[in-house]
Amino acid sequence: MAVTTVPVRALTSLALAAAVLGTAVSGAAATENPAPKPPAKSAQDQAKKHGPLALSTVEDLRSSMQGEAYAHASYTFFAAQADREGKHEAAKAFRTAAHTELWEHFAEQAELVGLVGSNEANLRHAIEGETHEAYSMYPAFAAQARQDGDIEAAELFTEIAADENAHRKAFATALKAVTTGKGEIPAPPAVDRTEVPAGLPKVSSPRTRANLETAMHGEALAHASYTLFAQQARKSGNAALADLFAGTARVELHEHFAELGVLAGLVSDTAANLRKSIEGEWYEAKVMYPKFAERARKAGDLKAAHVFADTAGDEAAHARSFEKALRNLK
Repeated sequence: MAVTTVPVRALTSLALAAAVLGTAVSGAAATENPAPKPPAKSAQDQAKKHGPLALSTVEDLRSSMQGEAYAHASYTFFAAQADREGKHEAAKAFRTAAHTELWEHFAEQAELVGLVGSNEANLRHAIEGETHEAYSMYPAFAAQARQDGDIEAAELFTEIAADENAHRKAFATALKAVTTGKGEIPAPPAVDRTEVPAGLPKVSSPRTRANLETAMHGEALAHASYTLFAQQARKSGNAALADLFAGTARVELHEHFAELGVLAGLVSDTAANLRKSIEGEWYEAKVMYPKFAERARKAGDLKAAHVFADTAGDEAAHARSFEKALRNLK
């Protein structure tokens, strides 16, 4: 599903495979220095992945998780723009939908696909995703943006790569503390919160714009995943690890996703944001999720089919809420 077809949702990215599957993903280009080898997974962690779900169901869950994470992130900044314009009904509609996308839809789908495991498993998955972004994806994007004359984007990609490497190191230190009982879990990183005001894209190359979209989807997914990993760590009694995951999640959303969003021209005026969101929600409600539900039913994955069908109903409700807010704009 292409972003050009579904404006706000649904893009499969390299970062999704790295974070959800916990597998190595090759980037568009390699760096001069080889990436650190990710920590090996235990046999138990490897056996846990996906359970008895059909491959088609797993693929649909991956796609929908990416879309839900991206919608949560986008709606968060659409809500802020609506507040700046004094369109508080629209802001409330965006925040309500954003909450549902993360804490209901993404969380339910993540449970089905087995995203959240033990603290050790979650750290290993996070390290693998951060390694891919720091050593492959972002350096490749930076090189391409520089070739295309998008210097500001190249500098941002390079900066985020360094941040992701710092996240990798912090997670590796935390993994050592969790598995050996030696050392301390690092404090969460500070977040440089960035606003995303309405504006046009600040890049010229179609390739850079596509890479910005991929990167934004990856950051949104990382935020959503780490938010659930933080919840798991807190439930297990490891408050320091919960703080590390939660703090890193905030960086991914409020710094990285936001900075990328500024260059991508993510946010428009509230009327345009509502229209774009309505289109995406109706697509999911009438086309995407019914198709996923039917495919899951045919595969015998009845729980997944129910989740997809239920989510379709929620997305229709979001579309109607956005339509009401659009009619009431003054």
